[in-house]
Amino acid sequence: MGLKRWVPLWVGAVAVAVVSLGGVSGASSAGAAERMPGVEGPEAAEECHPGAGPYQREIEAHLGLVADGRQSAGDCGVIAEYQRKHGIEPAQGYAGLYTYRAVVWERALAEGDGIEGCPDAGGVVVCVDMDRQILWVEDEGRVIFRPVPARTGMPGYGTRTGWFEIYQREREFWSTQFEGPMPFSQFFSGGQALHASYRPIFEDPGSHGCVNLRYEDAEALWNGLRIGDQVYVWGARVGD
Repeated sequence: MGLKRWVPLWVGAVAVAVVSLGGVSGASSAGAAERMPGVEGPEAAEECHPGAGPYQREIEAHLGLVADGRQSAGDCGVIAEYQRKHGIEPAQGYAGLYTYRAVVWERALAEGDGIEGCPDAGGVVVCVDMDRQILWVEDEGRVIFRPVPARTGMPGYGTRTGWFEIYQREREFWSTQFEGPMPFSQFFSGGQALHASYRPIFEDPGSHGCVNLRYEDAEALWNGLRIGDQVYVWGARVGD
């Protein structure tokens, strides 16, 4: 049942993953401000950060560098280029959490149909992995929408875990509670919804409980999901 309506979405998801790595339509061009010791914002974005970050070894390995956990000028240059590719600022080569989130997403994308974590169930299931801050969609256990980055609830506004169903859809929704736009909203638990965000997707803080997505990804999901489709949420977000 679900596969036919998801064929365009599958193609679109691949295109987004390969082509549109730098954020969402309408997002600030400043990008996400990676937190580093002694750096408060993007104003010093062109200087290379000399220190190793908390995710140094993992990011080095992902980028094909010597995974020794130590920062070098060469490492810094490669990491900074990766940050520019993903709209993460300042692009100083610091191996922080925002950059690591991009790495985790790319690893998940590389798993293809073998990605694990979402229970098999009948019909279409939106899989929200808060541990990795990613989302994908399965139908009868088969991946029909490849993983995309997601941002779930910040401390105090946690995204609820468990099984839910999409019960309301609003293409253009305005949150009166938080005074902000929520394009392509698909509500699954109380006021919590899948929806587009204009903020760079890898940055903190988290959402107020919704599952934030890049604009193109939220639009693709809007075109493929329906009222009654299941949503499964698990794990816990790391960060603010």
